[in-house]
Amino acid sequence: MENRIHKRLHAEGKLLSIYFTAGYPQLSDTVKIIQDLEKSGVDMIEIGLPFSDPLADGPTIQESSTAALKNGMTTRLLFEQLKDIRKSVSIPLILMGYFNPMLQYGVEEFCAKCQEIGIDGIIMPDLPLAIYQDEYDAIFKKYNLVNVFLITPQTSDERIRQIDAASDGFIYMVSSASVTGSKSGFGKEQEAYFERIDSLKLSNPQIVGFGIKDAETFKQATKTAKGAIIGSAFIKHLTEYGANQTNAFIKSIR
Repeated sequence: MENRIHKRLHAEGKLLSIYFTAGYPQLSDTVKIIQDLEKSGVDMIEIGLPFSDPLADGPTIQESSTAALKNGMTTRLLFEQLKDIRKSVSIPLILMGYFNPMLQYGVEEFCAKCQEIGIDGIIMPDLPLAIYQDEYDAIFKKYNLVNVFLITPQTSDERIRQIDAASDGFIYMVSSASVTGSKSGFGKEQEAYFERIDSLKLSNPQIVGFGIKDAETFKQATKTAKGAIIGSAFIKHLTEYGANQTNAFIKSIR
């Protein structure tokens, strides 16, 4: 069966992907947020699995992660919440988290559960490429899961080509070397980076994350890339309005 991510990447136009933390603002909000995001017209959703030591996340996502853990969110509970998600949602769903909870759950069990409930891909920023290739690539493929790798402005062309060769979906292009949610707009440095990646003519499309928060930054980020991911700005919206005004936020982006 074709993975939903592959299907969506082949669609026309620029893709908008939204990240949110499972179990935030309220423990029971997860499914409602996913359903509302699809109704609002987003193309993909990244569901953040909260973790106590989220290295790549800025303060906004860290705080939402801490709050979700306090609310009682766990890997098992998230899987329980999502068990019927494919009855109401058809767009690609990606789990984003850190390797430790996946390891604790059992990598194969985790992947099997993802396939069972209809998860299409996984983003694990702290799972190194070589270890993934040696130990886990076959498991991910067995359960039809796309593993998404990250690149940054500091990643060498050689390394980017290795990641491109190992990828089977899209490459998560981190717009800056800082943590999520900290930049306002894109400067010349980032634009040069976007152009550098574009000139490499990679075989996998790129989706830009970190620093996209409004219509202008979405447009900038997707000038050369296939799509963009918004995380911190959406979490801030949830903090302010709860899980009720998702549509208004998405409308403000495009």
